[in-house]
Amino acid sequence: MRIGVPREIKPQEYRVALTPIGVRELTDAGHTVLVEHDAGAGSAIPDVEYHATGGTIVPTADDVWAEADLIVKVKEPIAEEYPRLRRGQLLFTFLHLAASAECTSALLAAGVTAIAYETVRLPDGRLPLLAPMSEIAGRLAVQEGAYHLKRTAGGRGILLGGMPGVPPATVVVLGAGVAGSQATEIAVGLGARVVVLDTNLEKLRHVYATYHGRVETLAARRHTIVQACREADLVIGAVLVPGARAPILVDKETIAEMRPGSVLVDVSIDQGGCFAPSRPTTHADPTFPVADSLLYCVANMPGAVPRTATYALTNATLPYVEAIANLGLAAACEHFPELTAGITTVAGRLTAPEVGQAHGLPVTPLAEALAR
Repeated sequence: MRIGVPREIKPQEYRVALTPIGVRELTDAGHTVLVEHDAGAGSAIPDVEYHATGGTIVPTADDVWAEADLIVKVKEPIAEEYPRLRRGQLLFTFLHLAASAECTSALLAAGVTAIAYETVRLPDGRLPLLAPMSEIAGRLAVQEGAYHLKRTAGGRGILLGGMPGVPPATVVVLGAGVAGSQATEIAVGLGARVVVLDTNLEKLRHVYATYHGRVETLAARRHTIVQACREADLVIGAVLVPGARAPILVDKETIAEMRPGSVLVDVSIDQGGCFAPSRPTTHADPTFPVADSLLYCVANMPGAVPRTATYALTNATLPYVEAIANLGLAAACEHFPELTAGITTVAGRLTAPEVGQAHGLPVTPLAEALAR
């Protein structure tokens, strides 16, 4: 199979979909890996490393997209890439289509078969390809929140861990999943007072046991969320409904009641965001004011630490890329049944019910779409 690795062109996106180690595994298996010139530069991986492991360096994105049977990316295609999509091609990447009608329409119009990293789901509900990026985003959420709490960055002027005789910041984490648990770990490590809310009591029990009661846990209900936000210096939104748009947990009225200079970090922004005023921002311009608070809504947070993120992502995705390349998509799904949950479009037909619901589009059952 001819596998293409284009350079990511979303603003401030420095990750790349495969490492040289991943390229070596694929070329050793007899596949051709086409790597766009400087695709790995943002992750400090020069072309020479890809060439040394068997990759074929091609000059332009057009060359990659035109020649590859399987395109492996990090982020969803953006408008500049839509004309490069073509029928019969496989696309394996993060998609977050429930939050993007435009990208959904482009994939359907082009007739691409697309597999979304974020909805590949194991029988126990775990999301193995989303997990490493959620871990990074959760950790970064606290770092970015702590930075923007500085007065020089527009915040309240609070040191997250406080000082002897001075109380620490209060950090509220909405969601005790992968991103939320990582945010909790970093916030606790920096000495903050941490409150975690979730609807899943088993997850809250796990948090309570892990930190021996040092972290306050609350069942997530409308009243408790509002009260917790009013008392917070930093709120981290880390909720996820796989494949669907994130639920709105904090409205504008609640933000208006928060402490002046407080900061809200919306880790859920890739799926539309869990704060009502949220809109995607960039690493170059990451925040915007709402009432007297700052909202941080960068839609590709792990892109800020691309070398770490690239290696973590390839560790997770490579077995699936190898299976698709070696066996074809249908047989790969038999080997890795969790891949079927990631198949979002098939040759111009939408197969993801959550995306269809989000955009009012008809959905074809996956078995029927694959049989045509």
